[in-house]
Amino acid sequence: MSTPTVTPGLLYHDAPAAIEWLCHAFGFQKRTVIPGDGDTILHAHLTLGNGGVMLSSAEDYPFPNLCKSPRELGGAGSAEIIVYVPNPDEHYRLAVAAGAEVVIPIEDKPYGGRGYSCKDPEGYVWAFGSYNAWAME
Repeated sequence: MSTPTVTPGLLYHDAPAAIEWLCHAFGFQKRTVIPGDGDTILHAHLTLGNGGVMLSSAEDYPFPNLCKSPRELGGAGSAEIIVYVPNPDEHYRLAVAAGAEVVIPIEDKPYGGRGYSCKDPEGYVWAFGSYNAWAME
């Protein structure tokens, strides 16, 4: 597996449940999960393909004035996490079945590929699709 040069870091108010949900709904795999005190997560690394995300419990984040979860911002996020998936229709079906809040239904995109956007239980916006911005032109 090649080393990704960019990895989003996310904060969750129920990080243990978020980890399970992200694995079930989106297909992530647990690479590292370091528990904190009580029912918190100090650090977790989840992978999908050759990328992934890192996350921790919002309650344990050492710089609370630097980053906030969408839940803390009234449900709005400041970024969209974009993920390449080879079969967006199947991915969409699994995410919807797991309870993802669809904000843009599955559709053919004008720039190529097919995809959809949804929110996870914390309110992060995720876009999944078959458009590969890194493919050779």
